[in-house]
Amino acid sequence: MKTTYAGEKIAGEKVESAVAAAQRWRSRGAGKRKPSGPMIRPDRGRALKAEAARKGVWGVAASIDIYDCDPATIRDAAAIRRFVVQLCELIGMKRFGRTRVVHFGEDERVAGYSMIQLIETSLISGHFANQTNAVYLDVFSCKPYDPFLAEKFALKFFGGGHSITRVNLRK
Repeated sequence: MKTTYAGEKIAGEKVESAVAAAQRWRSRGAGKRKPSGPMIRPDRGRALKAEAARKGVWGVAASIDIYDCDPATIRDAAAIRRFVVQLCELIGMKRFGRTRVVHFGEDERVAGYSMIQLIETSLISGHFANQTNAVYLDVFSCKPYDPFLAEKFALKFFGGGHSITRVNLRK
């Protein structure tokens, strides 16, 4: 299985590094909108990552729910694949195999893309709900990472209005 890196192409589009993506969003004024949910504090994520390493937990599981997303982005399979590449780079995870992105759901309530990406230390998955323009993202890894950095990145990438993240340190 081939791993795609920044600079390579997925679905005919060049893969952008997480750093380049962050710079592009800043230049467009992203992050200037006042969050409607709780503030995402970088120190909180670093502390949680350190706690997970100190306690020797088996893994960190984050459920990230993002609401009021940009409808075009969550309905774009190539954009979802780019998101996965950039997220893995940002949180230091090595992808294993290709990102699977499949659209299904006869019932409009659940219709949308679903995504699965194996990583060497576990799994990233998500569902993109068309009817509500919401993203339900799960990141589980036995390698400690900052789940709030993942939340912040996903919120910006999908143009969400607000998000809720629940973190579980698995023993």
